[in-house]
Amino acid sequence: MSCTGIAAALTDLLFHPELDLDTAIDRHFAPDYRQRTDGVWADRAGFAEHIAHLRTIVVGGSIEVHEELSDGSIYADRHTIDVHKADGSTVVMEVYVFGEFAPDGRFRRIEETTLMLSGTAADRGLGSARA
Repeated sequence: MSCTGIAAALTDLLFHPELDLDTAIDRHFAPDYRQRTDGVWADRAGFAEHIAHLRTIVVGGSIEVHEELSDGSIYADRHTIDVHKADGSTVVMEVYVFGEFAPDGRFRRIEETTLMLSGTAADRGLGSARA
């Protein structure tokens, strides 16, 4: 089983706007995907809504994975994401992820906690923001 990783998933979702959103999500996330970010749960439809919103405000950025571990279907990482927004501002967050892969190697579940390193108070909820 070849599994996806957080850097590949976030790059497709946020930094390749020419890639159709549904295609990007299907590439990295199983049909029964669910995510909890800072205590807020979203199913796959809610996650898609979140990413669609981010695509309206994110114009670029980068991801640095500091640690990444997997054992069978279990996944964990710590990464920093630097987001460049359409309004010219930037947000930098450190993210701690625990997840589970579906049998086909896509993410089935992610639970994450975010720590904002730079940005405004309004950016604190960026990890689960929707329109």
